[in-house]
Amino acid sequence: MLRIQGLNQYYGGSHTLWDVDMEVPAGSCTCLMGRNGMGKTTLLKCIMGLLPASSGRIWLAERDLVALPAEARAQLRIGYVPQGREIFSQLTVQENLRIGLTARRPRIKQIPEQVFQLFPVLKRMLRRRGGDLSGGQQQQLAIARALVLDPQLLILDEPTEGIQPNIVHEIGEIILRLNREAHLTVLLVEQKLPFARRVASDLRILEKGRLVAAGRIDALTDELVRAHLSV
Repeated sequence: MLRIQGLNQYYGGSHTLWDVDMEVPAGSCTCLMGRNGMGKTTLLKCIMGLLPASSGRIWLAERDLVALPAEARAQLRIGYVPQGREIFSQLTVQENLRIGLTARRPRIKQIPEQVFQLFPVLKRMLRRRGGDLSGGQQQQLAIARALVLDPQLLILDEPTEGIQPNIVHEIGEIILRLNREAHLTVLLVEQKLPFARRVASDLRILEKGRLVAAGRIDALTDELVRAHLSV
C-alpha cells in the first residue's frame, strides 16, 4: 500500500529523518511508535506533502507521491487526522464535514451516512460549532472529516491524546471496525501501549529519525519498550 525508501528530511540545520525505509502493508493497521521528538509527526507530514522530503521516494501503490502537492495527495484518497485535530472551531460540525467533501473524487454533495453510523453524536450536533464540542467530540469530528474522502489510507497522529477514557475506547472500536471489517489500511502514531496493542497489527519504531524496529505488533517485547519507548 504505502512504501517509503531512503527518505531524508531536514528542518533548518537539523537532520530529522535518516534514510527511512518503511512499508505499510495493504489492509494493516500499522502503529508508528517512538519517544517524543523522534520524527514521527515529521514522517507523517512528509507523506502528506506538508513538509518537503530532502531525498528519497514515497509510493502509494504504484503512484510516486514526492512531487505531488498536499491537495493532490488528498485526492488520491489519503485521509489525514493531524495531531491536535485542527478542526475549524468557528464552523459548524456540518460545515467541517463538507470541507472534507471538497477533496473527494468523484464529488458528492451529501455527507456519507456511514460517517453518522460510526459517529452518531455528530448527527445530533450538526449545527453546533466545532469549538463548542468536547475534546473527544472534536477528535471524532476530525476522524469523520477524513473519512468523508472515502480514503484508501487513513493516517492518524496520536488520536487518543488528551481524550477522556470512554472516548478513547470508542475511537479504538472505530479503528478496529474500519480496519477489520471495511479493510481500510491505517497508519497511526500512538504513545499509549495498551491502545496500540489492542488496535494495531504491525509496528514500526523510530529512534532519532531512524527506523530501528519493524514487525508484527506481538513482537513489541518488554525489551523493545525499554530500549526505545520508555521515558
